[in-house]
Amino acid sequence: MHDHHAAVAIVERLKTARVLCVGDIMLDRFVYGSVNRISPEAPIPVIRVEDESAMLGGAGNVVRNLVSLGAEAVFVSAVGTDPAGDEVGRLLSEHPGVRATLIPIPGRPTTIKTRFVAANQQMLRADRETTETLAGPDQNKLLDSAKAAIETCGIVVLSDYGKGVLDGGVAADLIQAAREAGRPVTVDPKGIDYGRYRGATLITPNRKELHEAARLPVGTEAEIETAARALIDEYDLGAVLATLGPDGMMLVSGDGKVVVLDAEAREVFDVSGAGDTVVATLSAAIAAGADIENAAALANVAAGVVVGKVGTASAHAADVIAALHRRGISDAEAKVLTLDQAKDRVEAWRRQEHKVGFTNGCFDLLHPGHVSLLSQARASCDRLVVGLNSDDSVKRLGKGEERPIQTETARATVLAGLANVDAVVIFGEDTPLTLIETLRPDLLVKGADYAPEDVVGTDVVRGYGGKVLLAELKAGHSTTLTIRKMNGE
Repeated sequence: MHDHHAAVAIVERLKTARVLCVGDIMLDRFVYGSVNRISPEAPIPVIRVEDESAMLGGAGNVVRNLVSLGAEAVFVSAVGTDPAGDEVGRLLSEHPGVRATLIPIPGRPTTIKTRFVAANQQMLRADRETTETLAGPDQNKLLDSAKAAIETCGIVVLSDYGKGVLDGGVAADLIQAAREAGRPVTVDPKGIDYGRYRGATLITPNRKELHEAARLPVGTEAEIETAARALIDEYDLGAVLATLGPDGMMLVSGDGKVVVLDAEAREVFDVSGAGDTVVATLSAAIAAGADIENAAALANVAAGVVVGKVGTASAHAADVIAALHRRGISDAEAKVLTLDQAKDRVEAWRRQEHKVGFTNGCFDLLHPGHVSLLSQARASCDRLVVGLNSDDSVKRLGKGEERPIQTETARATVLAGLANVDAVVIFGEDTPLTLIETLRPDLLVKGADYAPEDVVGTDVVRGYGGKVLLAELKAGHSTTLTIRKMNGE
């Protein structure tokens, strides 16, 4: 799929996709801190905890990716009746695009993976989990919920993390039910016995999983193809998409076709969760009507987006479209972000210990006063985000009907072309408060014609320990004055 217009069209159709996902949900906890000393009790680092966050992991990360891409997800899984199980339910309910059925099982712990991170480095991972097969009655509840949903969904995804939800014949049962309903099934596999996935449409092992399941070497492309064919023949699979990390991926179809896709990532921060992104993008694309080859090519682009982010991230539809366009556009446009994208990017900058600054305005006709403000702002931080008033909000600010002179797209592109600006986010509200609360910049910058207490967001930024900078303004420059001169006033 070298025609990126076709790819963009698929991404835009992802909103029509409805995907049923069944698998092992888990809670990914991240505990961030700093390590300044070695423990007096044992030769181990002491981490001083500064921040904690939790997100959906395992099959939950597949679901997060589905809704990021704009698809609708129906999700069925099992949790324990414990605080982590409640938290999983709460996190799922925050996504309007998800309809989740969680079977509560007393006495079964909800899987929690806690990662301790200091200075961008994972120090330790602590897992709490069970890998037991579900008991008969619980299996039946799960299967009933899942089978009821198959009719309304375009595809079924089995996200197997080996924690027991798909064990005991559940996977085989679901594959059979999907086939009877005429729905394709994609599987992100675990373990070495692929007999449980017999008859699946598409399976997405990584290199190591392929090697262990096929019991064949996977060093070269020819070997990977042979190993994939062996699995297809042995388990009656439609196709195998082998994900090969930095080597991209290889799609081997039952009908003899082979497609090799080179890796898309320009800068790899973190590969965790890339497999989930692949199976989610692939499945949503197939449900939206793409053929397997185009779906795989799109999944490859989405994986390239995700490994450039930190933590188990997800690819937003806008990111994928930006990545597709990037093959043909300037870097300036790659700096104009949605708020979701900006949040991901700021998060990555933070992990690299960059100090993030924020300023905002209309920037209608860019003049030396603006340039001076932006360069002072950028001199005081490592990365500068500019909030840009949308055309509607400029009109509401009462600058006159003929303003803005330039559209928001034009204003955003010009700003993004400046070396001092690292990201531009257009906002439609009267004030940038939502942007400031979401991005939590370390530094808020405004012109010195404001008093600090009048700068929107000051109390928010100071509240979490950030700073406010009032930049000196160059006299005699303003868009209003420029327009007057142009009109000969």
